[in-house]
Amino acid sequence: MSSLLSLFIAACATPGGGPALSDGTAEAPQIASDLPRGSGETIDEHLFVPEPEPEPEPAPEPTPPVELAHVHPDIWERMAHSFVLPECSEQEISLLWTQWYAERPEYMARVLKRAQPWLHFIVEELERRDMPGELALLPIVESAYDPFAYSSGRAMGAWQFISDTGRRYGLKQNWWYDGRRDVWAATHAALDYLAFMAGMFDGDWLLALAGYNAGENRVAREVKRNLERGKPADYWNLRLPRETRGYVPKLLGLTCLFRDPARYDFQLPAIPDKPVITAVDPGAQSDLVLISQISGIDIDVLFSLNPGFNRWATSPDGPHHVVLPLQAAARLESRLQEIEPTSLMRWDQVTVRSGDSLSKLASRHQVPVSVIRTANGLDGDLIRVGQRLRLPRDEQLLVDPLYASAAGELARLQSGLIASDRITHRVRRGESLSLIAKRHRVSVEQLQAWNSISDPDRLSVGQQLVVFRSPAPPAPGASSVQYTVRSGDSLWSIAQQHKVRLNDLMRWNGLNEGSTIQPGQSLLILF
Repeated sequence: MSSLLSLFIAACATPGGGPALSDGTAEAPQIASDLPRGSGETIDEHLFVPEPEPEPEPAPEPTPPVELAHVHPDIWERMAHSFVLPECSEQEISLLWTQWYAERPEYMARVLKRAQPWLHFIVEELERRDMPGELALLPIVESAYDPFAYSSGRAMGAWQFISDTGRRYGLKQNWWYDGRRDVWAATHAALDYLAFMAGMFDGDWLLALAGYNAGENRVAREVKRNLERGKPADYWNLRLPRETRGYVPKLLGLTCLFRDPARYDFQLPAIPDKPVITAVDPGAQSDLVLISQISGIDIDVLFSLNPGFNRWATSPDGPHHVVLPLQAAARLESRLQEIEPTSLMRWDQVTVRSGDSLSKLASRHQVPVSVIRTANGLDGDLIRVGQRLRLPRDEQLLVDPLYASAAGELARLQSGLIASDRITHRVRRGESLSLIAKRHRVSVEQLQAWNSISDPDRLSVGQQLVVFRSPAPPAPGASSVQYTVRSGDSLWSIAQQHKVRLNDLMRWNGLNEGSTIQPGQSLLILF
């Protein structure tokens, strides 16, 4: 009872709760004057002359209510709070895409798992720029949030930049680094590009999105064409490529799904509305294994957050930033206060010259042959002129098994996921497109797309063809089917039957070479 009484007294002592102090407690109301205290003396009333009644003080101006920042329960509610694009229900094709995504929970779970580290950063950047919240979903359409996605149109990364556009928006591409795969840098570049096109099209975000897919100049020509003919010049009335006509409805369909997932019986993963990563700039070229050791994270975690780096270190001329989990970033920043940034790079690079051998390089640089082999992933002693080799500067690293293990893991991850540079094939007498495709382990369709070949039977001797040596994922807007596994099927036979690559089939369905499939199982196949 006494505890309830004390609570009641405390509540009465601060009417309305009072304005909150910085520590969260309630501030007591101000008292104009103290009450007189009894002195115990008798007062002669006729001698008491009351003082004039003081003028009443004006009532204080009411304190305006403090506007508190809206607290969102999760990142999805915060994102949806900034949705501004037209309702997907206005277009039937958008609703079809809503249903398509909703009916593929396993696929969406993989996509959103890849997106999870980046969502808060992207949503916050969109809010800072006052851009539509729906744009945080655009990498789902572009690449399924895969930083290693590589399209037949030669676009790369989560935001799918082609080389020229990437460079135009500050994404460097060199031997060390490809900014198109750097999700942190590519996000800034993509939002810059989209904001530019929104201004170009007078704030019409659907036209800006069409420009992101088809190119702003092509969309501008179609807008001009319709205006000159007195026709509506909005997205839905333009004559655009087939891929672009399906591109915007995909995003609007996702918007509808994420605006009201329960309506489509779709379960969003629990992702709190709080940052989980940040970028740290050491200020100089840095060895990535040393960065991982100082910051206290495994090399595979560092690589997953920094897929733009092609080699063991950041680029000599930048960018040098590395994206890290918050606690790891704090450890690295603390350590950077104590060391010189240049101490983070402990490798020399040499280019093999005519007459060089591993033994000569080992003697010249005073490094054992075995160390050169290990550091560069060489199986034997064969090296070629022009080849670049790395040599350790710090002898202490040579006897550090943890460093050696992490360096090997980083090299394995990079060689397995990073797309190789393109090559040029000169057509020889007697060669066909199918023969060239088989030789380079790509499909005829990919060769046709990369080289704008409409008729695969028309090749000329000496013709130069561009070939990308890494397998290219399907272009955005690719169609798909759900295949039901039958008795006797194997992954290889299904891939052959649908004329797709086995590696692609496994990747689309989250499988690997050791996976087993069962009759009745459903597989996603993209074309």
